[in-house]
Amino acid sequence: MTSGPTLEELAAELESGRVTSRTLVEKCLARIDDPAGEGSKAFIAVAAVKALALADAFDALRANGAAPSRFAGIPISVKDLFDLAGEVTRAGSIVLAKAPAASADAEAVRLLKRAGFIVIGRTNMSEFAFSGLGLNPHFGTPRGAWDRQTDRVPGGSSSGAAVSVIDGMAHAGLGTDTGGSCRIPAAFNGIVGFKPTASRVSKAGAVPLSQTLDSVGPLARSVSCCMVLDDILSGGEPSTLEAVRDVAGLRVFAPSNYFLDGADSAVTFAFRHALTILAKAGAQVSEGEFAELGEIPIINRKGGFPAAESYAWHSELIKTAAEAYDPLVITRIRRGLEQTAADYVQLKAERESFVNRVAKRLAAFDVVAFPTTPIVPPAIAECVTPDDFGRFNLLCLRNSTAVNMWDGCAISLPIETLDGTPVGLTLASTGGRDKELLKWAAAVERVFARS
Repeated sequence: MTSGPTLEELAAELESGRVTSRTLVEKCLARIDDPAGEGSKAFIAVAAVKALALADAFDALRANGAAPSRFAGIPISVKDLFDLAGEVTRAGSIVLAKAPAASADAEAVRLLKRAGFIVIGRTNMSEFAFSGLGLNPHFGTPRGAWDRQTDRVPGGSSSGAAVSVIDGMAHAGLGTDTGGSCRIPAAFNGIVGFKPTASRVSKAGAVPLSQTLDSVGPLARSVSCCMVLDDILSGGEPSTLEAVRDVAGLRVFAPSNYFLDGADSAVTFAFRHALTILAKAGAQVSEGEFAELGEIPIINRKGGFPAAESYAWHSELIKTAAEAYDPLVITRIRRGLEQTAADYVQLKAERESFVNRVAKRLAAFDVVAFPTTPIVPPAIAECVTPDDFGRFNLLCLRNSTAVNMWDGCAISLPIETLDGTPVGLTLASTGGRDKELLKWAAAVERVFARS
């Protein structure tokens, strides 16, 4: 489903003079403003005047050989969770509408701006990032890219980020991922979403959901795009894909339990087909039980880190503005009341043990492969009641959350069923193996493109 130029292709166009930054920004703004499109719901705020002024400035710098990077002048979107200097960060909520404006950009935004990326606007999201569906009662819910006549959920919490990319309103999006919030909307919209090891990218200046599980990552059109953005976000220089290997010898672990439980037939078919393609291309695919996964619901029996840590952050706000929260979100935040200090200490110990044992389990493999979500995007109308919301939300989050729990890195690649239903294939690894994972993912992406 992914379409449109990659960041590398855009950079080449800019360097050659075949396109200008102003043209790129004008086209994105036109897509945002299209009354037949999703711009009004995908974006909470659009920086049209500032973006055009920056585009002209970068065009002038490039004409004089002074562009800060080859990506300078490319418009991107930023999730409403990140501080932008002089603006109020609302985190997809009306609760923070009267909060003080940010005094500085979030660190991730600063690094992207330093490379010359142009922030075209703030994207919509699940309120306070606390949902895998992407619903937002305050600013509306952008429809996912698939089957728009049925009004499917966009996936969350980085809902607007994904829609902005797939609809050409931005050429990449900055998101966060606490339990799949970059990967789920990527899977539901046929693009690529990357969750780095949590410590790899600074979270300074981003409203937290869970300080333990939060990570900052990109949503984009290709693995190469995610690699470029990850290099910048982690404080380095953009690399190239010259050293990418093919998949011959890639050691893939495909767990036989947990990830496919209750999966839609379209998801199961697409996943099995993807494994077959990889095996034919020379990958060593091993199926087996991943016993530790069954411990996740037990570890999170009282709401886990998101409930405890979000309640600690929101407790004072709830005292004065509880009625302004999305009822489906505040219910999840209030689960933090179920945990005592002793519960939280035990939670941290159980998670540490889990991380260590998963590292041993996965040591013999290069990647773990599983469906990003076990279900295809449900209709928005199917997720309205608390019971239905809870059921679909848990299913959306279940698979991806596992990686956050083992403190790993993961990327979701689009794979399609016979009828074009969007399905995501996750490739994951243990923490700190981000570069290796991205290179393998690029090789896998090339195999799928040839199949």
